[in-house]
Amino acid sequence: MMRFRKEVLCTLLAAAMCCTPVLSGCSSKEQSIASQKESGAEENQTPASETEDELGESAGNLGEFSIKDVNDETYTQEMFADYDLTMVNVFTTWCTPCINEIPDLGKLYEEMKDQGVNIVGIALDTVGSSENVEKAKLLAEKTGVSYPFLIPDEGYLGGRLAGINAVPETFFVDREGNIVGDTYSGSRSYEDWRTIIENVLKEVER
Repeated sequence: MMRFRKEVLCTLLAAAMCCTPVLSGCSSKEQSIASQKESGAEENQTPASETEDELGESAGNLGEFSIKDVNDETYTQEMFADYDLTMVNVFTTWCTPCINEIPDLGKLYEEMKDQGVNIVGIALDTVGSSENVEKAKLLAEKTGVSYPFLIPDEGYLGGRLAGINAVPETFFVDREGNIVGDTYSGSRSYEDWRTIIENVLKEVER
């Protein structure tokens, strides 16, 4: 068992290295970064400073859904009801910037949950892949985060996850399931995320 877990971790880290650390996001398309390099194709990676969407561009309500996490626990739209604001961080298990910011997100969750802020992760590459589910479980264990890592449902969270081709992507949801504020592509520092969360929280509390 230990050997298996070590092999999974090595695979996770090796795959993550395919995504250049100096950049803040990774392509989530199925074609591998290595094959893109071999063919001379440009990697779909975007610096965080250039990727804020206009306010309200992704506005909408996620509606009803039933979604499981990597530990087979079920979550519904009711997961938003107990918090003023939920940060939804979409990532993959092979993306270096995604992995690097998870410990900071875990710290923010512990510090801000009593202020009405929730955080959930969605591991985009776990759909139909038990291997990637195991990688996500190991990632949660190694980073020590206590917020859930969710597996996209058949409806892709009310269609919100459909078409995402670069990760990490982060958006915010209010207690009624409405998408609020901006959508953010690319990773950010602990300080930047805290400022963003505080600003969005002020908006939903008005």
